[in-house]
Amino acid sequence: MTIDPSQRHELTPDGPTVVGIDVDADTRCRHYHTDRDVIAIRFRCCNEFFTCFKCHTACVDHDAEQWPRERFDTQAVVCGVCGTTLSVRAYLNCYHQCP
Repeated sequence: MTIDPSQRHELTPDGPTVVGIDVDADTRCRHYHTDRDVIAIRFRCCNEFFTCFKCHTACVDHDAEQWPRERFDTQAVVCGVCGTTLSVRAYLNCYHQCP
């Protein structure tokens, strides 16, 4: 898997790198750019944060893999506004608002 360096975006100096197309400072991308589209997802298949599944499809050469329920405690969601990393479970339980 080779990702074009121009598709990598550093959220903060200490935070994760997010991959996507036309990414803004809050992780909105070309595909999703409303006020609520401020999270990035770590994809199980490649262990990389992407702004959305469409960016994953456009940037890599493999199919996406979802996190199985038994792995919902994995830190796999990052808030693009504050940089907080959440588990899948915490994200699903926060009703689309960063806790």
